[in-house]
Amino acid sequence: MADFEQVLNTVGPRLRALRKQNRSTLAELSEATGISVSTLSRLESGSRKPSLELLLPLARAHRVPLDDLVGAPQTGDPRVHLRPRVHHGMTVVPLSQNPGGMQAFKLILAGGGRTEPEPRTHEGHDWLYVLNGRLRVVLGEHDIVLRAGEVVEFDTRVPHWFGNADSRPVEFLSLFGPQGERIHVRARSR
Repeated sequence: MADFEQVLNTVGPRLRALRKQNRSTLAELSEATGISVSTLSRLESGSRKPSLELLLPLARAHRVPLDDLVGAPQTGDPRVHLRPRVHHGMTVVPLSQNPGGMQAFKLILAGGGRTEPEPRTHEGHDWLYVLNGRLRVVLGEHDIVLRAGEVVEFDTRVPHWFGNADSRPVEFLSLFGPQGERIHVRARSR
């Protein structure tokens, strides 16, 4: 029972920190959740015990899982269980499980694979990053070779094909959006 009390006692400071992080006032949060300013203030100070009825709208307003509000410990097995498959001589390792959304894959082409391009088209948007080796990419009228650390991004409705650039294996990552999602890389400037 002491653990339960300890969890409840940490909710208030966590709520205050989230509100401050989001730069919102108690009045703004009250308007977004339908919870009175006085109740929100008492929750943050710890003078009111949180209930599910209060925490659900707060989690929604802060856009965080309910577990984050209460500091719930992680449960289950956190390991990713990779299930590689071989498709047309290429080893495909799914790195994400988001059916219908953005997908991440690691692909490995053994050396000496297909050398004659057979461009295809389909819906989507693809981003390829070469980890090791050299990847030949035929994209519309372009025929390019990517080396480790290089990236290509393209609309998959453009005829495309990729394969080994030479007899050595090549490993690369693919981020694929079936609905045409584009990859957006954001970085802070120094």
